[in-house]
Amino acid sequence: MKYSLSAVALLVISGLHPLYAADNAAEKPQQGGDFVWGIETNPTTLNPQFNGQTKVELVQRAAFESLLARKADGSYIPWLATGYEISKDNKTYTFHLRQDVTFSNGEKFNAAAVAENFHNLQNLTYCAGSTMCVIGSRIASITTPDEYTVSVTLKEVYSPFLSYISWLKLLSPSSWKQPDLKQGGPDIYGTGPFILKRWDKNQQIVFVRNPNYHWSSGNAHHQGPAYLNSITYRILPESSVRTGALLSGQVDAIEGISGNDAGEFIDNPDFSYQSAPNTGTPYTLFLNIKDGPTKELNVRQALLQGLDIDSIIKSIYRGHRVHSWGITSPIDPLYDKSIEGKYGNNPQLGNKLLDEAGWNLKGSDGIRVKNGERLSILVVQSQVTVRDQRDVLLEAVQAQARQRLGIELKIRYVDPGTYYQYIKNGNYGSIPNSHDDTDGLDLENHYLPIDAGGAINYSRTDAPQVSAWLNDAAHTLDEAKRKAIYSELQNYAILQQALAIPLYAPDDEIAAASHVHGIGFRTFRQIPENAYDVWVSKD
Repeated sequence: MKYSLSAVALLVISGLHPLYAADNAAEKPQQGGDFVWGIETNPTTLNPQFNGQTKVELVQRAAFESLLARKADGSYIPWLATGYEISKDNKTYTFHLRQDVTFSNGEKFNAAAVAENFHNLQNLTYCAGSTMCVIGSRIASITTPDEYTVSVTLKEVYSPFLSYISWLKLLSPSSWKQPDLKQGGPDIYGTGPFILKRWDKNQQIVFVRNPNYHWSSGNAHHQGPAYLNSITYRILPESSVRTGALLSGQVDAIEGISGNDAGEFIDNPDFSYQSAPNTGTPYTLFLNIKDGPTKELNVRQALLQGLDIDSIIKSIYRGHRVHSWGITSPIDPLYDKSIEGKYGNNPQLGNKLLDEAGWNLKGSDGIRVKNGERLSILVVQSQVTVRDQRDVLLEAVQAQARQRLGIELKIRYVDPGTYYQYIKNGNYGSIPNSHDDTDGLDLENHYLPIDAGGAINYSRTDAPQVSAWLNDAAHTLDEAKRKAIYSELQNYAILQQALAIPLYAPDDEIAAASHVHGIGFRTFRQIPENAYDVWVSKD
């Protein structure tokens, strides 16, 4: 099958403020300006192939790009590839590359450079500890028929492959030889519209315009170099601090706006405000079936049934986030809404389940006890992914669990090293997580056995039927069949086994001063787009 990728798609921006839209249409973009963007998340790496922080894509996509981009409907359009072909057996993908692209250090972008990126998906020294190894293990061969053609043959049909390709950001040939390859830095190069100049850790990341750039995807509003001279991403973890910085003019735009602060910008003519829900897995409490009280199905079911997540979400986010019931976000094409309202807010059932399991005594502090053991569940939250008032959310869930069910949730915030040690040892009750991967990649990561590709399988399920469903879904290109399979998985994972308690669908927000134009969201995944199309009005 041959796919022509010549169609041009306009960027779809969700929740666009009407004043912003009218203003943008009336003015012609202006060149120049230094732009400051206040961001919520502190990057753990600037190598985009190791990034596990959805929020950090905003920063990394300034300098790094992929072979394909996606339209709002999820279809693929050209970026660094002009087109692709899929063999009749659906195993070989042949990509035809643009011939006018260079990496920002001047190195040639060609088939050899792209092939080296694919080969490193199979390099255990490089990919260890990431989902890259899982994708690499699916590849049978990589060939370069000519200087601008790359063919990748898979061992078997794998339906999410193009989804991964549209995410995979490509590094320059010299990058693989740098000592800070995994961490990322100024000597790790991509093809993007901006070039990393400086990374002051925990403070700011500075990019300057790539003057030679002229290969944006069909989603962009213009061709040629970016309008801005530079972008500075200032790391401001507290929502109130970011809001204050924008209101006082210290920054030009911010992302990650709490429900309490949104009112400062909505319907304020001095600012634009936009919001958009993400695809992928909602922020979810994954319950460990291998360790502690959550090994018991009745304990997991008691939490699932006894908590009133809907009221918590409404109270904390004030209508600016949506309670998600399933294993994917409500806007994800794979979402099955039939699960909505089928569980939760039933503390009578929750308490009955705990009584039946023998947790029928309560200590002086109200926590249930069985055989002298308190019903205490350790919730491990990585500090680097605490955003969007998630600490407040977890505290509200903690309070409900104690008051309604007599369950103690002990919340522990940990650094990355400690976090990965918990994951390795499996000594925890729950780990909360979300991920914006689509097309089943997020579900494989969360539900495949750990030794079979479930890199973030925090429930530690290894049920044979789960693996069978995921493998069946990955090996068919029939979208209706895949969705039906994922519905079976959802019913099992949530309603039957309570492996996960979905909390809310992550939602990104952007507020900007009125002199900022062209700012918005990436199509399909709907996370904040880089500043390539952004321009500022001059006084």
